[in-house]
Amino acid sequence: MTKKKMLLMGDEAIAQGAMDAGASGFYAYPGTPSTEIMEFVQHSKFAAARNIHRTWSANEKTAVEGALGMSYAGKRTMSMMKHVGLNVAMDPFVNSGITGANGGCIVTVADDPSMHSSQDEQDSRILGKFALMPILEPSNQQEAYDMPFYAYEISEKYKVPVMMRVTTRLAHSRAGVEVREPMSQNEMKLPEDKRQFVLLPAIARKRYKMLLENQKNFLAESENSGWNRYIDGGDKTRGIIACGLAYNYLMENYPDGCPYPVIKLSQYPAPKNMIRKLVEECGEILVLEDGMPMVEEDLRGLLDRDVKVKGRITGELPRDGELDPNIVAKALGLKNAEGDAVPAIVAPRPPKLCTGCGHADMYNALNAAVKAKYGDGHVFSDIGCYTLGALPPFEAINSCVDMGASITMAKGAADAGLFPAVAVIGDSTFCHSGMTSLLDAIMDNSNIIVFIADNSTTGMTGGQKSHAEGRVIQIVTGLGVDPAHIRVINPVRKNHEEFVKIINEELEYKGVSVIIPQRECMQTLSKKTKEAKK
Repeated sequence: MTKKKMLLMGDEAIAQGAMDAGASGFYAYPGTPSTEIMEFVQHSKFAAARNIHRTWSANEKTAVEGALGMSYAGKRTMSMMKHVGLNVAMDPFVNSGITGANGGCIVTVADDPSMHSSQDEQDSRILGKFALMPILEPSNQQEAYDMPFYAYEISEKYKVPVMMRVTTRLAHSRAGVEVREPMSQNEMKLPEDKRQFVLLPAIARKRYKMLLENQKNFLAESENSGWNRYIDGGDKTRGIIACGLAYNYLMENYPDGCPYPVIKLSQYPAPKNMIRKLVEECGEILVLEDGMPMVEEDLRGLLDRDVKVKGRITGELPRDGELDPNIVAKALGLKNAEGDAVPAIVAPRPPKLCTGCGHADMYNALNAAVKAKYGDGHVFSDIGCYTLGALPPFEAINSCVDMGASITMAKGAADAGLFPAVAVIGDSTFCHSGMTSLLDAIMDNSNIIVFIADNSTTGMTGGQKSHAEGRVIQIVTGLGVDPAHIRVINPVRKNHEEFVKIINEELEYKGVSVIIPQRECMQTLSKKTKEAKK
């Protein structure tokens, strides 16, 4: 019997694997490089036929909570986010280790070493370790597909959520994947212990002790896991620990087999017995891992003998950025196979707003009303396409920290005496984490102007549906902004003078003003037009 194969990105392999492993629901907020997991499920006929839950959540916190609720009901589920999104979800994420799971529960996090599309390159493995959860890290697309089957088994065996961690390079590269026959979904079944999810202190203390007691089981699973392998080598001068995708980078340098003993590490906690064997046999240890030196640091604490441990901390590998075969080759003392230098004739192509984007007209008006009169340093931005307003030709914004920070940073600056203090946030980001920030400003009657750039989509990640679509004005009004100072305008060139006039009028108001430049995203409009012609 010929086995079925599919050509899948790492993200798509995770999605297909989870669906085939019996997942009943997916919960996520879009964020590169994790977005394609949910999008694959949303476009899957298999998911539609099984009535798998697959709508976007308002943010990552609500995504984890939604998934935890489905797990409570006995169903298999997955929540997905990028690494900085896990920060938003940390409250339910950490506490879910204590509540435990009922139906299999996976939290999939896509890290972004080298910050291709992110503010930082934090390593989610550290947060998974902090939450005392088992962690899986696939090294290729086939493992990305297969791991959800195992993760659900472990989750239901030990009644605990499991983290899956991938990086951009795996998430967005394709390979052939051999798929299995789909499993049935779980029947709904409530927890045997109806107080399991009630984290009152007396219950939480018992649950936490259970989680701590399970650590030895998680370690035993890791020691005996098929995802972790000890591959012997004849040259014992060096041992190598290759984590996740780094194993591929290593083997690209040794197509005929690595001469050194290697631990292929894809399940955490790190297998101590396997590592001790490597240490006892080898003169030095080189740790290859994308992200932060988590295993390297753990190894230094684990060892009770004098052995050289090399990696990111010691400088054999760079402390920042993602790994690649050339970086690994250099650390191994091999010939660096870097290509030719980029010719001078090749000009850089920095990102920019799309032609016809309403954000451009917003920044032109904002610069005319604020920057021209008060100078630079008055505009606090958020995270979205509009963050490109920091670049030429606009150079209009002065901050980009995290989702929702624009409003509260403008408020804080106004509290310090800065005038004017202006915030720029998108409609989707406003629903994600801007509403509570605006509420803070309303309660203090802060002297700020908030621009909610309403393009009816989550434009920065590909045009996903915004929770605020068609209801930004109602939300702002409901939060308590004076309707007289909620101003709506179509941001197009012909309305420039009117736009500047509105800004100037609101600058005279001593309180919270909200200006809503309202115009559909050009990319979303283009997609709708093309689909309508089909």
